[in-house]
Amino acid sequence: MLRQSARLLALVAGTLLPLSEAVAQEPAAKTAGPAAAKTDPKESPLVSTEWLEKNLDAKKVRIVEVSVEPGVFERGHIPGAQNVVWHTDLVETVSRDIAGPEKFTALVRRLGIDRDTTVVLYGDNNNWFAAWGAWVFAQYGLVDNVKLLDGGRKKWEAEKRPLDTRSAEVAASGFTPAPASSALRARFGDVLAVAKKERDEQILDIRSPDEFSGKIIAPAGVQELAIRAGHIPGSVNVPWGKAVNADGTIKSPAELKALYAAAGIDGTKPIITSCRIGERSSHSWFVLSRILGYQARNYDGSWTEYGNAVGVPVVNLAGTVWGGK
Repeated sequence: MLRQSARLLALVAGTLLPLSEAVAQEPAAKTAGPAAAKTDPKESPLVSTEWLEKNLDAKKVRIVEVSVEPGVFERGHIPGAQNVVWHTDLVETVSRDIAGPEKFTALVRRLGIDRDTTVVLYGDNNNWFAAWGAWVFAQYGLVDNVKLLDGGRKKWEAEKRPLDTRSAEVAASGFTPAPASSALRARFGDVLAVAKKERDEQILDIRSPDEFSGKIIAPAGVQELAIRAGHIPGSVNVPWGKAVNADGTIKSPAELKALYAAAGIDGTKPIITSCRIGERSSHSWFVLSRILGYQARNYDGSWTEYGNAVGVPVVNLAGTVWGGK
């Protein structure tokens, strides 16, 4: 089913650029790679709102929304986008785990995604869970063709670009995933080894300063909690939101390098990103690994796993104790 909004855009523009031509015109201001030397925009992990609006009907593009707020997709989404619910579609709902191979395969086939598809993920709250989606996709071998919409819903709506309420209809794919990789995911034992100085890696805690210090256990209103407050020994704190501009776009590679270098993170050592349940830290994982090219893993167990573990070292700068007032 052709999307009316995209047809109107094509009529105004005269003709819709083919994907290969459109990608070639995407600015290369934000590039990925260890040396920031990837000047080919097709290799960029980000796409702009301008590019996406020109490519809403491109055959090899799939647009996927992964938002935090329930119902935001139904109230209006980017034309042609499909909805993915992070806490049911991207995870196993009983065991605390990412979607298993069968579930992930069924999801990706339903979305019409294959290895030659350009997948554009976006969402609310500056792409929190869109980045989580990119992290899950990457574990099953979908990496370079998976992009984030720079600025997410926030920028798209601020620019008054088209929204739709209709469900997209796409042909199912025959996608077969690679075996889930463990290279992008840190486990409890990994972070405990770092906390005990048995492994020379860095832990980047991207929670708020009050969570990091132990003044609060979690942001107000959340349901996933830990018994203890504080942070993993040896970790440094750079709140995830510092990587984002006021309009929701991700800062330039030079700004990002300076931001993390100020906390002692420069890519010379492997990095583990951590937060409360792994969602905010997946955003920082995306920035570090996909934009800066640093070796990074996301610890999705995060503080709700580590802070509930028995007998592990904890740093609590605020002096709060379990059961204290």
